[in-house]
Amino acid sequence: MSFSHSANFDFDFEFTSPPHTNRASSKPSNPFESSYSHDPVVNSSSVPIPDRGHGTTTQKRMDPFEVRIRFTQHLQHLNASVTSANKAAQYALKYRDMDEDLHSCILEQLERNTMNNRANIMYFIEHLCDASARESHTAYIRMMERDILRVVDAVAPEDGSGAANVKVVRKVLQALQQKSFLLPQTILEIEECLKERDTLPSSSPADVEMTPASRNGNVAYVKLDKKQVEQRIEEDRERHKRLRENIWAVPRNEDLEVEFGKLWDETSDLGEDDFILYEEEAAERREAARDWAEEYSIKVKVSANE
Repeated sequence: MSFSHSANFDFDFEFTSPPHTNRASSKPSNPFESSYSHDPVVNSSSVPIPDRGHGTTTQKRMDPFEVRIRFTQHLQHLNASVTSANKAAQYALKYRDMDEDLHSCILEQLERNTMNNRANIMYFIEHLCDASARESHTAYIRMMERDILRVVDAVAPEDGSGAANVKVVRKVLQALQQKSFLLPQTILEIEECLKERDTLPSSSPADVEMTPASRNGNVAYVKLDKKQVEQRIEEDRERHKRLRENIWAVPRNEDLEVEFGKLWDETSDLGEDDFILYEEEAAERREAARDWAEEYSIKVKVSANE
């Protein structure tokens, strides 16, 4: 096997010496750095990828229609738990710049939903006012005070179909008055209207078929679904359980004079029955004192004879 060395290869290489650089000031080369120079025009039009750190991003402003839709879903899913009410209240305060639209959502849902959901929204109004007071955003409180009559008409209508919600309305209005969200005069005016709407002997939702008394010649027959009745009973039981847990609590910021004034208002006036009770209690104490004196004298005699 022979190889021929007769082939002549001509290579034209041109070697150039690298430029003189100062090793002390030179930086080590980055093997991942590309020598391609990006066009600044192309870079300015490129879209950054927020998940990989290619530029900073700002929070996208949600569309007002989407805010209404999501808040409406919060209102429709309200129940007896405090978590659902606080979640909806926090959402309303998060988008407080659209408070007028969100307030209109509350009114719309009160007029469109079932009686059980209307009662839940009525309880939610108290949570919303509390959260608004803590956040110093009184717009919701002012709008609720302005439209409170419309709210009451939706939760407990005049035709008697919402007689089961009359107690709910009274309870929430009393809480709003105690927290100074509503004026006492307003509560008195609404109470006059509620007296005519509480037509049922019992406002329990356990009655599947309710026939309230006629009003203006029209009789309203309301037939409640069995599932709605069971849901209402369960929600009322949950609220009563929570009320028993918190009934003893007194707000920390409540002044002693306010607490004294509340006790003074709840105490009845002094009458003849009170004097009779005092005389009976005094007679019982005198009789107990005589019994004790006789027993003590007997013990003294026995000890002396011993």
